[in-house]
Amino acid sequence: QVQLVESGGGLVQPGGSLRLSCAASRSIFSFNTMGWYRQAPGKQRSLVADFTTGSNPYYADSVKGRFTISTDNAKNTVYLQMNSLKPEDTAVYYCRAIGLGAQGYWGQGTQVTVSS
Repeated sequence: QVQLVESGGGLVQPGGSLRLSCAASRSIFSFNTMGWYRQAPGKQRSLVADFTTGSNPYYADSVKGRFTISTDNAKNTVYLQMNSLKPEDTAVYYCRAIGLGAQGYWGQGTQVTVSS
């Protein structure tokens, strides 16, 4: 089973930046899609950003222009650079990977809190 280990979450002031990392236990090339979701209390888990191999990344309208998804294939890691953070970005952020045969995997989640 795939393990996804997240890091980089924490507390940041509005307007600040964080970079989340998701280190996978297997090669990035074994996944068709990787991305980031978030879930605030009482709300549905929603897609923030993802990419499919060979395609441009997708961003939710609420984060477009502020967040950037990228990978380091040699490190089996996907990143989410988050700039100009707002209080409404506060949520648990989850790494998501979909592999061969459409098998889906989740990270454990990491808390991002944007507050002054």
